[in-house]
Amino acid sequence: MKKVEVFILSGFLGSGKTTLLTNLLTQEKEQGRKVAVVMNELGSVSVDSDAIGEDTPLKELLNGCVCCTIQGQLEVHLQGLLQENELDSIYIETTGVAHPIEVLDACLSPLFADQLAVQSIITMVDAKRWQERDSMSIQLHKLLQEQIRHADVVLINKVDQLSEAEQAKTVMEIQSINPKGRCLLTQYSSVNLDALRLDRPIKKVARESTHVENDLHVKSYVHQFSVPLDLDIFEDWLKGMPDTIYRIKGYLKFTHSKHVYLFQYSYGMPIYMKELMDYPLNVVFIGEGLSREWLKDEMNRLEVLSTL
Repeated sequence: MKKVEVFILSGFLGSGKTTLLTNLLTQEKEQGRKVAVVMNELGSVSVDSDAIGEDTPLKELLNGCVCCTIQGQLEVHLQGLLQENELDSIYIETTGVAHPIEVLDACLSPLFADQLAVQSIITMVDAKRWQERDSMSIQLHKLLQEQIRHADVVLINKVDQLSEAEQAKTVMEIQSINPKGRCLLTQYSSVNLDALRLDRPIKKVARESTHVENDLHVKSYVHQFSVPLDLDIFEDWLKGMPDTIYRIKGYLKFTHSKHVYLFQYSYGMPIYMKELMDYPLNVVFIGEGLSREWLKDEMNRLEVLSTL
């Protein structure tokens, strides 16, 4: 089954996210691809949705940030888009105060994670604002660094406002925060769509820095279990799990019960919630530099041990 590509657009208000989105939608349209958009606004009225064409399916999340108050609403919207449309890609434009990892977490519901292929987290940085970042509050400065650190692609936008020496210094500073990310210098949020797909090699483009990693910085793996697990064996595995795995969520069955359980794990805390309905036994793992092959082997091993 062909998976739908997902692009997460992160960055402060005014950095150029909406301009980037309209540029990318134009490229998608030229390629004849079917695209949908999810836009998140903190206020009760969307100011950017007018930039989206009427022929593009659009879901809006208002009155909250996708990474906290309305995560569940995002999952509902994504499921609706997948059910109502045959899509090639989905673009999620977040608020300026969103943490990209929380947004990624919200995208990977076990109900549909196996239908999506998250291509990249893209963080827009306003070049001039970066130069003046010391005037920010401590909280905003930290958030900006987090948005950069967890990005697969960092677009340093409005570079025409900087000298060549300032551009080089900015690239070096950003790569010191995120040495694994791809760093591109842009004007008017202009970038080739292929430069944002990290699962395929790209051609060198003008002004591109040399740091390129052809894989996602933050990875996910979806496993579908075919048998109930032994709870003790599963919890023993959790205790010895690498600390680079920081989110697990999905539906599991255990040998001691006939019920399906919603399982969530974050910050070292496992939570089990009994469900009244049967759901596909899909579990999503999110972490830094995950080996999908290793996880697949480990989950298969747990299944075998649980049937002995």
